[in-house]
Parts: sequence; structure tokens; C-alpha cells
Amino acid sequence: MPAELPVNSPISLPVNLPRHVGIIMDGNGRWARQKGLPREVGHEHGADAVRRVVRAARAIGIEALTLFAFSSQNWDRPPQEVFHLMALLNRYLLEERSEILDNGIRLITVGDTERLPGYVRDPMRELIAASAHHTDMTLCLALSYGGREMITEAARRLCRAVAAGKLRPEDVDARAFEAQLDSSRLLPPLDLLIRTSGEHRISNFFLWEVAYAELFFSEAMWPDFAREHLQAALDDYARRERRFGTVPDAEAAEEPGYPGLFPPQRGKG
Repeated sequence: MPAELPVNSPISLPVNLPRHVGIIMDGNGRWARQKGLPREVGHEHGADAVRRVVRAARAIGIEALTLFAFSSQNWDRPPQEVFHLMALLNRYLLEERSEILDNGIRLITVGDTERLPGYVRDPMRELIAASAHHTDMTLCLALSYGGREMITEAARRLCRAVAAGKLRPEDVDARAFEAQLDSSRLLPPLDLLIRTSGEHRISNFFLWEVAYAELFFSEAMWPDFAREHLQAALDDYARRERRFGTVPDAEAAEEPGYPGLFPPQRGKG
């Protein structure tokens, strides 16, 4: 297991930082199984990794960090495991409250948080309200979250608006759709998506938002994920050229007669 860097160790800052980083925190259960430990122990060590990564992201200067903490599908796990995950979330909200408030972090959530038990919802809402004015970093917890579910709900909102005569069908475009997503109201566009544990899947996370995000897959299990792993992802991101479906101006200029994205209309005669 890679040794964690000391708390005050220096961090090399990439020149080109993503504004918004999302992380699919995967591998708690396999980490525990490989060590002959109960899954609950893996989740507990995963909570420690959350603390490390949030601190590192703030120190580096990431504007927004979204952690995929609990999916819509996770409710189907054994009740005892769900209870343990909710208890860990409650403990995190209580124990990290001072650090979040003292470090200018704004806490927000995306997902169907009404499904969360009251002992999670209440401290979560209180901390969201208490940190609402903070601007140093946004920490977003995706809880009871599913990308398909969020897209479906956005579609329902648009359908209701059209049915009520508040919106014309021809006004429903990508911009109008995106405006119905909580992520578009609360967060900058997703720049970098990291998944841990060597799996190469999106797993129903930020399906709309990931359209032009850069993807980075780490072999580290989430309980082992530390500042050096985050920095490796950021360094890799800094070396990439983001094109958003187009080609760079310099490359386009090298192609004789290339006029831009759309060729000019030829005149008649």
C-alpha cells in the first residue's frame, strides 16, 4: 500500500488545474476482502480516504470536488451494510463539521436526499446552511444519486412545463435540459472524472455532465487513495488537450483551405 504523505508535505501544483473534479470512490469492499476483513472495515478506511482527498483538493486549489458517496442502486445492498454506510456518513458530517467551516468549504449535495434517514439529513442540512457563504472550495456529496434518475427527473420537469404552457416544445434544447439538473445550478462544468480500483465504468454517475470531461482510471483501491494518487490524476489532466469536439486552431491552420468548423457557402455562377 502506498504510504500516505505527511499532512504538511509539499504538493506540486500542475499548471492547468481542472475547476471541477468528480471521483467514483470504488474498491472498499474488495480492499477489505483482500485483507480478510469485513466489508464494513473497508468502508471505514474509505471514510479516512475522503478526509485525505478533501484536504488535498483544497490545498491544491480545486474549485469543486464531487464525491460519489452513495448511489440510487446502493439502497439494494444488504440492510446492515446500508445502515453502516449511513452511520459512517452521519459520523463524517459531525466530525468534519469544524474542519469544513474553518477552511471555507461550502458543502452541497446532489441526489434524492429525501430518502436519507433523519439522523443523516438533519446534520447535513445544518452544515449546508452554515457553509453556504463559503467560497474557498465546494464539496459536493452525491447521495442517493443516479445519473439516469436525474436525467429522468429533468425530463419530467420539462414535460410539466410544456404541459402547463410555460414552455414551447421547440424551446426544449440542451441548454434548457441542463438547466433542470441540480449540478448545473450548483457546480461548474465537470472537467475531470476519476474512478478508483482499476474499474473502467461510469456506473450511472454524472451521465450528462461527463460528456466532455476527461477520464482517469486509477488502480488504487479507494481506501488506499492518497494525495499522490490525486496529484497523478491532475498531472495527467494537465498534459491533455481538451478539444470539445473541435480541432485546435493551429492544427486547423495546417490543413490547406480549412475554413473552420463549417465551410462557407459557395456562391452560384
